Amino acid sequence: MKRILLRSGKSPYDVVPVEEALHRDVIATNSGNLIFSDAAHKILETPGTEVVSNRMRIDPAAAGRINEEYDAFVVPLANAFRLSFEPALQKLTRLITKLKIPVVVVGVGAQSSLDYNPDRLKAMEPSVREFVSAVLDRSASIGVRGEFTERYLKDMGFRDVEVIGCPSLFMYGKELAVHKGPSALSADSRIAINGSHSAVRTQGLDQVIRRTHARYPNLRYIAQNLSDAKQLHWRDLSHSNGKVKGMPSHPDHPMYAEDKVRIYIDPVTWIDDLRDFDFSFGSRIHGNIAALLAGTPATVLTADSRTLELCRYFDIPHQRIDQIPEDLDPARLYEEADFTKLSSGHQERFERFTGFLDKNGLQNTFTHGDGGAAFEARMRKLSFPAGIRPWNDIDLTSITTRFGFLESRITQLSKDNAQLKRDVARAKAIPKQTVVSLKPSQDASSSSVYRRARRAVGRPLRRLQPGRD
Repeated sequence: MKRILLRSGKSPYDVVPVEEALHRDVIATNSGNLIFSDAAHKILETPGTEVVSNRMRIDPAAAGRINEEYDAFVVPLANAFRLSFEPALQKLTRLITKLKIPVVVVGVGAQSSLDYNPDRLKAMEPSVREFVSAVLDRSASIGVRGEFTERYLKDMGFRDVEVIGCPSLFMYGKELAVHKGPSALSADSRIAINGSHSAVRTQGLDQVIRRTHARYPNLRYIAQNLSDAKQLHWRDLSHSNGKVKGMPSHPDHPMYAEDKVRIYIDPVTWIDDLRDFDFSFGSRIHGNIAALLAGTPATVLTADSRTLELCRYFDIPHQRIDQIPEDLDPARLYEEADFTKLSSGHQERFERFTGFLDKNGLQNTFTHGDGGAAFEARMRKLSFPAGIRPWNDIDLTSITTRFGFLESRITQLSKDNAQLKRDVARAKAIPKQTVVSLKPSQDASSSSVYRRARRAVGRPLRRLQPGRD
């Protein structure tokens, strides 16, 4: 049995209660991450392959164990080449450089403006070079989202770069059926809208949401951020995103009060709910990919290079958010949306994707397995939480569930605090000579003191060393 370690927030088979999911951040700050990681899990799971989620734990010190227990490390990524992700990218590189097994990166992207200007990424170029070099030392090629990222890496001198899009759209293999209904959208149509905080705050999406909300009574906003989820479930506004009142996930927004907002911690419930909608649009690429996977027409309002290059590669209907009219109506977007190329070119793109996997020594369920039948059967047996909705009710069950979780957290924190106090007491009990007996010629640095104390006290002191992960 081949074992693959997959970078993901959780296994698709993990049924996690809402409170626990938010506490652990199983969506890795954005539920869109689970769309492509679940797809990758399904695609790679064959009769001879076990796929294991790393639950987003990137620990360079664990490289030895990973080398022993796994045959490959597969890393689905989104817009990883961006300044805010650089520390995480560097940590991931430190792990990869210690691995002796194949490392395959699937669907990484560079984030820039809509004009594809790479200048803003110049400062992190050394980190990107080191990461890509480490990956290519352990794989035949690196898979990128689209044209901009391909050019970005090739301009650095890398040649083994393949445009493969995002694994999310291959969740059902070479099949992707999206059909528009026989009639135009009307006031009674069910419409889903999505968007990032930046699009709402600075790119005019707040006005689009407001006008669409006034015209379409059956509008639903589908959020994706962890901060959105906490606003819906806990009414928690402590994150800086809590200042963006134009987001329907904010408790002061009218759509919140009308129960017209959702966020999902499992792609299966997200996609299933979207099957009942007539149209989806907004600036969230994976929010609209979820709709396409459900067979629901969708249009992306592209806000940067990461969304634009993916739409161009897959021929997803899109419009630049900086060029939309002030009176934008989803009915017009729906009318203009053409899914012919999306559908007709899907099989070729799928074969390019599976060819990339073959080249890198990875089998896929559609070529080497049952097409995902076992995966889907197992998923149907599980009962996942429904989409998180605004906390407008005051019923006893709702309150009991939330406070029950808080009580359990308080209990666990009390235990952790008690253990920490015991560790501190043991550390204070270190004989003074352990520290003061150092000769002047010896290294009296804090690290030397730590090593001596570590031998005297043992493993519990590890938790006290500054800077440890």
